[in-house]
Amino acid sequence: MNTFNIKNKVLRFSLLAMSLFTAVNTTTAFAETSQQKGLAIVIEADKRDQGFGDSSASMEMILTNRHGEESIRIMRNKTMEQENDGDKSQIVFDNPRDVKGTAFLSYTHREGADDQWLYLPALKRVKRIASSNKSGPFMGSEFAFEDIASQEVSKYSYNYLKNESFDGREHYVIEFDPKDLKSGYSRQEVFFDTEEYRVWKVNYFNRGGELLKTLSISDFNQYLGQYWRADTWSMINHKTSKKTVLNFKNWKFDNDFSDRDFSRNSLSRAR
Repeated sequence: MNTFNIKNKVLRFSLLAMSLFTAVNTTTAFAETSQQKGLAIVIEADKRDQGFGDSSASMEMILTNRHGEESIRIMRNKTMEQENDGDKSQIVFDNPRDVKGTAFLSYTHREGADDQWLYLPALKRVKRIASSNKSGPFMGSEFAFEDIASQEVSKYSYNYLKNESFDGREHYVIEFDPKDLKSGYSRQEVFFDTEEYRVWKVNYFNRGGELLKTLSISDFNQYLGQYWRADTWSMINHKTSKKTVLNFKNWKFDNDFSDRDFSRNSLSRAR
């Protein structure tokens, strides 16, 4: 989910809990509690997506209001793995004209609040996104700022709920409970397929415990013989009936990105 970074794993996880992973012996076969089993599945999903280095893709964002009216934005994103920390990612809007040049930068951290900035070309200034605003909508979409950051293992506690089958696949259903009290969610239900540990669906519950949004992920392709990326992300808000679809294409790896490509100064140069 994840990326969100918005790299297609918009739901990808860190190495941080590898010691715990070893303790539960990789698979869930020896997990004794639902918490241990949930953690083991999340760590296995994380392990399978480690080492991709960097990636880039072009994106189309389709916003649909409750009346079915659509507006389309064209973007591009890039992501770079960090050793001993979360990913760095950047999203740049290329179209339409009123948002062209707007750029979003995210540093995800394994511990503590993430750092996020938004460059607004009309103001020619970089605005820091306060951690207290992480639950706010990203550029008017049904994705929140916290949805498009990479998901680090240490920032949630986990609970295996059940197995569930749909679309011809068997899935583990894992409950994610955010440790950050500033999260807009009380919990998430994340559906991993049991073969490749890809995330196909996420149910988000608001602070009142009600189902708020559902993210459906599809059209996976494998790159470099290991890394799965989905081309379609569809987020539906059950309270407003609004929908946002992200379509990815032109995935590219081994871009030789450096920290300079993800600096705050890079935001104004990104157009």
